[in-house]
Amino acid sequence: GMLTVNLLFSVNAFLSNTCHLKSKFECIHEGNAQQGNPILLNDIFTELIITEGGSGGVNNEHEVRLIEEASKNKGMQEKTIQYNDIFQPLPGQRKRIRTVLTKGIAGIGKTVSVHKFILGWAEGKANQNIHFVFPLPFRDLNLKGNGKYSVMQLVHQYFPELKDLKSIRSEKVKIVFIFDGLDECRLPLDFKNNEMCCDLAKKISVDVLLTNLIVGNILPSAFLWITSRPAAASQIPSECVDQVTEIRGFNDSEKEQYFRKRFSVPGLADKIVAHIKSSRSLHIMCHIPVFCWISATVLEKMLGRSGCIEVPKTLTQMYTHFLLIQTHLKNKKYHGMIQDEIDLTQSDKEMIIKLGKLAFLQLEKGNMIFYEKDLTECGIDVSKACEYSAICTEIFREEFGLYQEKVFCFVHLSIQEHLAAVYTQLQFVNSNMNILRKNTENQREIVKMSHLHKSAVDRALQSENGHFDLFLRFLLGLSLECNLVLLRGLLSKYSVESLDETVDYIKEKIRKEFSAERTINLFHCLNEINYNAILDEIHSFLKSGRHCETELKPDQCSALAYVLLTSDDVMNEFDMKMCNTSLEGYRRLLPVVRTSRRAILAGVNLTDESCETLALVLQSVNSHLTELDLSFNSLGDLGVKLLCAGLSSPHCKLEELNLSHNELEHIGVKLLCDCLMGLKLEKLDLSYNNLGDSGVKLLSAGLKNPDCKLKSIRLSGCCVTEEGCIALHFALSSNHSQLRELDLSYNHPGKSGVRQLYAILEDPQQRLKDACEITLDPNTAHRTLSLTGSKKVTMTKGEQPYPDHPDRFEYYAEALCREILHGARFYWEVEWTGNVVYIGVTYKGINRKGRGRDCKLGMNNKSWILFCSNDYGYYVSYNNKETVVPTPPNPSKRMGIYLDWQAGRLSYFIISPERVYHIYTFHTTFTEPLYPGIRVEIMYLFTRQIPEFVSVL
Repeated sequence: GMLTVNLLFSVNAFLSNTCHLKSKFECIHEGNAQQGNPILLNDIFTELIITEGGSGGVNNEHEVRLIEEASKNKGMQEKTIQYNDIFQPLPGQRKRIRTVLTKGIAGIGKTVSVHKFILGWAEGKANQNIHFVFPLPFRDLNLKGNGKYSVMQLVHQYFPELKDLKSIRSEKVKIVFIFDGLDECRLPLDFKNNEMCCDLAKKISVDVLLTNLIVGNILPSAFLWITSRPAAASQIPSECVDQVTEIRGFNDSEKEQYFRKRFSVPGLADKIVAHIKSSRSLHIMCHIPVFCWISATVLEKMLGRSGCIEVPKTLTQMYTHFLLIQTHLKNKKYHGMIQDEIDLTQSDKEMIIKLGKLAFLQLEKGNMIFYEKDLTECGIDVSKACEYSAICTEIFREEFGLYQEKVFCFVHLSIQEHLAAVYTQLQFVNSNMNILRKNTENQREIVKMSHLHKSAVDRALQSENGHFDLFLRFLLGLSLECNLVLLRGLLSKYSVESLDETVDYIKEKIRKEFSAERTINLFHCLNEINYNAILDEIHSFLKSGRHCETELKPDQCSALAYVLLTSDDVMNEFDMKMCNTSLEGYRRLLPVVRTSRRAILAGVNLTDESCETLALVLQSVNSHLTELDLSFNSLGDLGVKLLCAGLSSPHCKLEELNLSHNELEHIGVKLLCDCLMGLKLEKLDLSYNNLGDSGVKLLSAGLKNPDCKLKSIRLSGCCVTEEGCIALHFALSSNHSQLRELDLSYNHPGKSGVRQLYAILEDPQQRLKDACEITLDPNTAHRTLSLTGSKKVTMTKGEQPYPDHPDRFEYYAEALCREILHGARFYWEVEWTGNVVYIGVTYKGINRKGRGRDCKLGMNNKSWILFCSNDYGYYVSYNNKETVVPTPPNPSKRMGIYLDWQAGRLSYFIISPERVYHIYTFHTTFTEPLYPGIRVEIMYLFTRQIPEFVSVL
């Protein structure tokens, strides 16, 4: 039991710790720490989902973009972790979980989850194997930055009731340190250069103490729970973290549950839920519990009374109403004043301006927390600031015992960004100042609103972490009359200016902006000021169904990306080639990949930067991508190296990956093999890359690993010889291989290699799937075509005595194969002699009677062909549209045909002993099953030539 161990501490110390933490955390104040009536945490707490894993690296997206992605996660299967089980190994994990890093955007519920964990322990309901819990928020540890402490001295600073506890050195004493709010840490946390210390009694700086505690030099038996916003999480070295988790926030049903718990007035919750759902931007933001509280505060006031003015539909309206309502409630509570929300006293105006200045200056510095000196610099009387604690939370140091200094922050980053935008707007209107301009020497000149907006757009686009994205949306929104009316009590003059120049400038930036992610926010900005002309064009484009006929400019591709990314639906398939656009247009569509289950990016000339973007998509916890086609992109080994950063992420959900025709060599294969272990990948296509035997040997070693889940590998045209086949034989013969399908068409296995692979096929214990055979159908063959068996056709001078059949071609020398090709991938080869042959595929409905184009392969909309001739070269044809294709000198007469029915691709290759030449790929959408077919013709040159034979291999 808990107290049966030979403890080095008194029972009184333990009881003091539990009682102190229970009294501290059993109540919660929504939105802030001291405002309003306390509510029992167990009553208000809505279960938050903590999920396993988290992407590595620094996240440079604004957190509102992360919310938008998370809002699409309806029905996604997640490996969830209960907050009380945070230190328990997950199924399959065979390691001790010492340090847990939990990520989550601002306001998502990280601190509440920590408090719930502490309360469950203090009440004796969970984790009773733990003896002490020490919550030490970073915002408080910042204030100890200049002092030096031993571990016990630091504990006694925050927990004086444990003064009799002299040591926690014993491994039998189970301790949890909780460091909440890494993103608020102002300590260096220099893991590389800080001195190493293992002495618990030595006095060292808090920074050095923390790094040694996290690394495990001090108290290696202690448990650590660190919480952080995503952007700051990378401060902790990955090797110091045993488990990364992420808090998801509210899903749609939990949003409704929150409002129905909050309001007992009949019908009010229904009205609020209906209104929230009517505005996509509001509905998305309610993913954050704090925003639910903001919305509830505003909408309860507005929908709960008759004759209400316009109910907020945009973020700017919601936040502006919230600011005014909180000011009104403050006056009512502290001064007994009852007035209209829009009417402000002089002291209200002064305080809002000062808080706005504080918000702006700290936003520029990237700070979310600030101290008394920061408030004093902005002229804020700290004693009056607590009146605004619904907006600016005041955390008094005495909350945890010896707290004498005060720490401040805004309830949520978005409130800080809104106040900063309000301050910027007021400085412009009241003082003719553009505070976003770094050079403010000539501020006497007349500042136009468009100049201010241009500065804000530039600032947002220059921000590496997106910290000014939401600020820009708020600033533009505050230019609309509906919001200016609300702020008229703060404005020295009131006038509405045209936004035409601003709109033109944003449209110009959309045309030129290199970052696809940044253009998404610019469309949010246009939406905030009700400019939707570009989006209307895109909606018309989507409704037209003529996607391939209409050429999209790059800025229209950005608009299309915005529309698809902000849609409620997850796409089953996104084919980049559905759009007729330039390479720049394709680049701007890349962000859409994360919202689709299947992405086809074949032949769009992906760059190294595109690979980095794709890697971020694969790392995203919100990505839905399970199938990715990157064929025909010439990525090379460097491109694969960049992709592997995403493939190796625990969040990568890929099950199918096509990297055929990408100039990969054995180095790229080695990188892939390192990623394959632990991946969900089941299908991998590496066809027509120069892997050679060295690459195949690396792949074979990976197949033997029990963690490899690959069931299908395509290695067609990869220069594999007997040596590579032998390596594959040993890999496939291992008990661990799960492979069902292996494509080695067009390689050079040699007799020994073929024998080895056939031995596997004949082994009933093996699970390889037979390749589909292609055989000629005699009931379709023209009477001048003589069939030898089911594989060879020869053109003759006389007619064959075939019986009549409705499927037979009557005029043209054509024949089809028996096999129906549908819904999967197929490869076959054709060898020919003579002068001319047509090789293709067709729907069954091609006409068989008469001399019209509807009977000839490649001359109608039911068939696709490759024309091969010694004298006339090569061309492809569909629906009588011919395209000449280049060929190597003295081309081989052995042709490879690869059909991916589902992806809509039909590829042709020339197969020579030295290498494989890709000559053309049709990209289309197949709507019916296909049948392979051939046509031969007599060509009149100097002499009459008849093709000798065509063989289907």
